[in-house]
Amino acid sequence: MVISENPDGADRPYNNLLRRLSPGDFALIAPHLGHEEAQPGDLLYNPGDDVEIVHFPCGPALATYLVANEDGRDVETILVGREGAVGGIVSQGYLPAYTRIVVKFGGPFVHLPIGKLDAAKTKSATLRNVFARYADCMLAQMFQATACNAIHSIEQRTAKWIISAMERTEGEDVVPLTHEQLATLLGVGRSYTSRVIQTFKAEGVLETRRGSILVLNPEALKLRACLCNESVKNHFEEVLRGVYPTEEAHGP
Repeated sequence: MVISENPDGADRPYNNLLRRLSPGDFALIAPHLGHEEAQPGDLLYNPGDDVEIVHFPCGPALATYLVANEDGRDVETILVGREGAVGGIVSQGYLPAYTRIVVKFGGPFVHLPIGKLDAAKTKSATLRNVFARYADCMLAQMFQATACNAIHSIEQRTAKWIISAMERTEGEDVVPLTHEQLATLLGVGRSYTSRVIQTFKAEGVLETRRGSILVLNPEALKLRACLCNESVKNHFEEVLRGVYPTEEAHGP
């Protein structure tokens, strides 16, 4: 399990949302936290499932929301890493899931029963506030993703997704994304993604390895990306300072 140490000396899972809680608020949920090692592709929720568990990705682990379309394809909407959680963030009770939620990149996850979180919220206004603020950030992330899909090119969005994955996987230059996975993130056919990747390779921006992408020139990649990641990060910083992963804020 990936552990990070807080300024108060208490060990916490390496999830920035959990690390942001005050010692008193964290103590309300700590006895009920479970730990697991998730694998890529593990299913957390299907549409219609009762949302009974909140899942907190830790370290480099990532979860993703997928929306099914009438042609049978799933389109990924947002990635959630150690900055947050998926499932029942602010709802009361066991509401049905709207999307499919799966593990994108494997790694450690912490899980918490919704009932235990709801009980803790009744005892602490500050705990309720943190999760409400995170829900606002997630909504902003979804709004930005909708606008990005409407107005930005495939090249810009490809660069954006790769950078977003890099930030959440400890800023490593090797990102475990395949052409097929990128196509799902972009909501386009694999041939479009392959064409963009080939262009980036010809320009010396990246290389491909089996099942992953090696970023050779991060600065050049940033120049090719839209500014949607920056807009989302700025909102996170204003609403929940220090939660969103950055290259300057890695855990130990």
